Amino acid sequence: MPNPITYRDAGVDIDAGDALIEAIKPFARRTLRPEVLAGIGGFGALCEIPRKYRHPVLVSGTDGVGTKLKLAFALGRHDTIGVDLVAMSVNDVLVQGAEPLFFLDYFACGKLDTGVAAEVVKGIARGCELAGCALIGGETAEMPGMYPEGEYDLAGFCVGVVEKSRIIDGRSIGPGDAILGLASSGPHANGYSLIRKLLEHAGSDRVAEFLEPTRIYVKPVLELLEAVPVKGLAHITGGGLIGNVPRILPRGLAARIEKGAWPRPRLFRWLQEQGDIAEDEMHRVFNCGIGMVVIVDAADARRAAQILGASGETVYAIGSIEPSPGEAQVRLV
Repeated sequence: MPNPITYRDAGVDIDAGDALIEAIKPFARRTLRPEVLAGIGGFGALCEIPRKYRHPVLVSGTDGVGTKLKLAFALGRHDTIGVDLVAMSVNDVLVQGAEPLFFLDYFACGKLDTGVAAEVVKGIARGCELAGCALIGGETAEMPGMYPEGEYDLAGFCVGVVEKSRIIDGRSIGPGDAILGLASSGPHANGYSLIRKLLEHAGSDRVAEFLEPTRIYVKPVLELLEAVPVKGLAHITGGGLIGNVPRILPRGLAARIEKGAWPRPRLFRWLQEQGDIAEDEMHRVFNCGIGMVVIVDAADARRAAQILGASGETVYAIGSIEPSPGEAQVRLV
């Protein structure tokens, strides 16, 4: 052919992909754990199970960040959305009592902008550092025609490990146990279809406030698990307290949660006012200021709160467990 067609002509730039890999290697390297045998660059990443575990059980989780991405696109800010991506998976793995070991990401776009992609991956690496897990691999997919110009999609996958005898499954939860709530950093990565609608309706310039990344609770909670027998943990994502706390409760129990036990952050008050949102709907869509729930014996509650507080968490005593006929539920009072 007089004018041979290349892959770049079709919209895929292999050189840009290679340049991105080189650019992100230093950030991934900072997250490595001693168990990592081979990371970014190979066909697969290798990681040993830490030798401290006698009967290790692997715990996995995968997630994305949903339409919060649209706010990142609107502001041209891509340095924190990767923290959200990591947080959504590592916090889920954590509630089984597991220590996150490694994380892999999937970044997909129509045309690769190495500067934007590098900012995203820097955020992912930062999230991994906060969680103590290694960023050992991922995939960057450039797919012309699949995404609008300037947009991309993100997904992530985490594997953690827990001693079989120390798995937290909620079975030991009983009447009288105390419920502690750990403060969120905002809506985290849930409810953003509604948030975007309200921002548009209000013509608000508060978009940047809603980009605050999801709080990663891994290190403080793992420290707590070494000191106090925790009975249950719940990551408060989509569904709020109403939808997530019952997932860890045995049948015949209810979590009695006092809404006045913690101050509702102003962003949630603003959302409720802008949309005239009913109270029940607020608690079904948003975390309303509580990003993680910890259930312990009432006798351990004060010590647990002190340990978490010393690790930098804001802790509230938000309720207790009580008997209830039928399926597990939450009673907001």
